[in-house]
Parts: sequence; C-alpha cells; structure tokens
Amino acid sequence: MKSTSESASRDCETIALAIGYWRPGEDYELQIVKALEGKVENGDVVTISEKAISTATGNIVDEKPIKAYMPARLLAGFWMRIAWAYLLGIFCHLRKRTVNRFRSYPVEEGSKHKQLALDEAGFLQALMHGSEGGIDGSNLPYSYVSLTLKNAQEIAEQIREKIHTELGKNVVVMIVDTDKTYTYGNFHFTPRPKPIRGIRSRGGVCAYLLGRFLKLKMRSTPIALSGSGISAETALQIAETANKARGCGAGRNVWDMAETFGVALTEVTWEMLEKVEHRPIVIVRLG
Repeated sequence: MKSTSESASRDCETIALAIGYWRPGEDYELQIVKALEGKVENGDVVTISEKAISTATGNIVDEKPIKAYMPARLLAGFWMRIAWAYLLGIFCHLRKRTVNRFRSYPVEEGSKHKQLALDEAGFLQALMHGSEGGIDGSNLPYSYVSLTLKNAQEIAEQIREKIHTELGKNVVVMIVDTDKTYTYGNFHFTPRPKPIRGIRSRGGVCAYLLGRFLKLKMRSTPIALSGSGISAETALQIAETANKARGCGAGRNVWDMAETFGVALTEVTWEMLEKVEHRPIVIVRLG
C-alpha cells in the first residue's frame, strides 16, 4: 500500500505519504528514503511520527504480564472512573463521549497500564487520563504500548544524513508526537517529557489541566529537530500542520481503534492494523 495526499495553505504545502504499517524490526530509514524518492526537495521539512519509529525500533511494551499494585489499581478504579469522569474531564472541557468512556475505564487492563506509567514516568504523569509520560497504545495491537524515544535527536540526525546520502537532498528532519504543547504568549509548555528546546516540559498532569482549562492554543509536539535552527513557534506550526495531514490511522486512542475494528480493547491484531492506511511521513514545504 502506497499513496500520497497533498494539501496546501497560504504558508505551506504538505505531502502525506502512506507507506504501510511499520512492525518491530522494520528498516524505517530505508522505508523513509524509498517513500521520499522523487517527492522531496531541498529545504523541505520531513516530519515523522514518533509512534511509528518507536514501533519499528521495538520501543514498545506488552502490558499483559505486568503486575499492578494498589496505587495503580486506585488510579484505574477511582482516579479514572470518578475523578476524571465526573470532575477533571469537565474541568478540561473534554468531549462528553470521552468523559463517558472514563466512567467505564477497564480496571484490570487499566491498572497494568497505570503501573507501567508509574514505573516509567512517575506519579504526576500517571495521573494523566492517557498518554502518561508519552506512553500510548493507539495504533498498536493487543496490550502493547509505545514508549517515548530516549534518543530522538540522534535518530533525527541519522535520518537526515541517510536522506542526504541516498537522495542528495538537504532537508530538515522533525520527529513529532501528537501529545499537545500549550502556548501562552511566547511561552510554550507540554506535559510530555523531552520536547525540543524552547518548549518547557514540567508538571505532568498539572500542565495538562492548566492548558486545557484555560483553553490555550494547543499543537502537536516536536521532540527532535535536525538541520535547522528554526524557532520553537515555527516548529510547533509545522508539527501541527503535519499532524493534520497525517491523520490518525486506526484511531486517535485505543477506544477509537477498537471501535474501528469492532473488537475489544486488547483484541486488535497486527493484521488489522496493516489494513488501515497509515501516513507516518509528512513533507512540509514552506512557502
């Protein structure tokens, strides 16, 4: 499966490349080069989904065997089903459909997920209703979740060098996460760890609550940038533009994904995901 969709605005053009689903072990650098051949130009910004790279590199965890302890069970059974469902969800102006899902949050699977969040990201991140510390189960099968890239900058630089070596093009490479960065004036902050320089990462759930309650401008988060000294504001504009062009694959979250295939939350398979069009690479061409 390979297709291209193009869209344009006054300031930039986007080319979203559908190249199939990357399983663990995929040579993602090769796939990127093949997808870009004949399409990329000097000066383009090549944005790539962090989730896709994490999956390809095996930076994923199967939550099924995780043993959940009491704090994690309290987070899944009380914090999610009560605090988020009846107070925080409304405080954050979340959609009614989302809040209703919290009221039936799966305690058994959710406890394991919260245990992983506590272990990997800490308490303030585990208090999030989803994507705790960048941990995400959307567009992954069974009980798998992806973790944040610990070497995102190094990966971005390697991809940029590969593109230059194989295609002879000088581009900017940006790795992007759908988790949001909030902007107040010239101040940018995000609850997720390790964004690019110029975006503050602190507070976990506190940053999320503040950004959502105040209805601050929110955009996808660039986590690595190679080949340019562009400002955080410009990087955020590019990241959000690319995210809109990329789409959400099988679903924005695990609930949407399960509904797409008509199965339970942990019954999505690799084969199901491969039937859906995924666009992990988006070229952004600035005007």
